[in-house]
Amino acid sequence: MAFWLFKSEPITFSFQHLNSCTDKTTGWDGVRNYQARNRLRDDIKVGDKVLFYHSNTDLPGIAGIAEVVEDGGPDPTAFDRDSQYYDPKSQIDAPTWYQVKIRALRAIEPILPLSKLRESPALRDMELCQRGSRLSVQTVSTDHWKTIMELAGIQSNTKG
Repeated sequence: MAFWLFKSEPITFSFQHLNSCTDKTTGWDGVRNYQARNRLRDDIKVGDKVLFYHSNTDLPGIAGIAEVVEDGGPDPTAFDRDSQYYDPKSQIDAPTWYQVKIRALRAIEPILPLSKLRESPALRDMELCQRGSRLSVQTVSTDHWKTIMELAGIQSNTKG
């Protein structure tokens, strides 16, 4: 099992939106960065845990925990001409863009703000805590996961 952080702007898709989906499950679509795409396609697997992060908001931070329930597959928004994520170069038999499916496990309330994460010496080298970190799909080490669970007041373990 691996750990990840997925960023989303809550005005576009929040953890509350995920919770309201059928079975609290959705495809993590619309990612248009090659490094993030490669992680979705090659590295992220069923059973991996995800920190759901709200970005570009007044209080950026970790809003919830999810798990991956389906490995990477073609992102259907790349083939949908009505989607803002449509990519005419992506072909069904040779997709450019990928998604995984995730399911909400639990909200983190109150949200665990980025400012608090940056105050923790144990998270100093976490990708999210680095200035200029913008990648929407990031790796999270087991130690960082444990620290975040403790900061969120969740029993410290690696099971989510």
